[in-house]
Amino acid sequence: MATIIDLSGRVAVVTGGTRGVGAGITRALLAAGAEVVTCARRPPDEPVGAAGRIAEFHPVDLRDPEAVHAFFERVRAAYGRLDTLVNNAGGTPFRLLGEGGAERHARVVELNLLAPLNASLAAYELMRSQESGGSITMIGSVSGTRPSPGTAAYGAAKAGLENLARSMAVEWAPAIRVNTVVLGMVRTELSELHYGDEAGIDAVGRTVPLGRLAEPSDVGDACVFLASDRAAYVSGAGLLVHGGGERPAFLDAATANH
Repeated sequence: MATIIDLSGRVAVVTGGTRGVGAGITRALLAAGAEVVTCARRPPDEPVGAAGRIAEFHPVDLRDPEAVHAFFERVRAAYGRLDTLVNNAGGTPFRLLGEGGAERHARVVELNLLAPLNASLAAYELMRSQESGGSITMIGSVSGTRPSPGTAAYGAAKAGLENLARSMAVEWAPAIRVNTVVLGMVRTELSELHYGDEAGIDAVGRTVPLGRLAEPSDVGDACVFLASDRAAYVSGAGLLVHGGGERPAFLDAATANH
């Protein structure tokens, strides 16, 4: 993407941009020429870099509106502008609804819906005063569009996040574009916890029409596109980055009976 899209001179913030999908997004933006600032609750084990440059990091609890506001003020003071926000921070443990109290499920919603809202509101204050406006990208999930047993609160939050993005796209137009990248399964350093060893990961990948899990760089490339002028007329959209989705279970059931 860096050979097609040049984000030199642009400033981007990636929440949770220190590992997994977030690190892939950070590297893609750096490779495209952007200055990238990341934030998370804990610092990375090692700096995230690409194309000979390193992303700046700040520790921030995105669930704390005052801390989020202070973080974006630091970005304004250091760079004088903000062109792109990627709301990537989120996640959930596997927990059936009946096995966790309401407070635990509420924390999942807080991290995956309210935290992106906090960051977007703070970014809006910077972007609205810029002649060039800006763009916000939410990292969504197919869990928000299908039943998600074991991650129900997460799926509900991601459904809300995509709806929030569409409303922002209307309220904040024309200065600010807001879109969602809707992810399927992504291969990260945590994949073995979910799918077992390499054989298990490969087996899960074969259930995807394109034959593999997404790589963090695939997500990064989508975010680079949405941050660029090539997406100047793309707002309020949900970009599916899921390799073609999931093969319907009834097809396998029908095949097994023949």
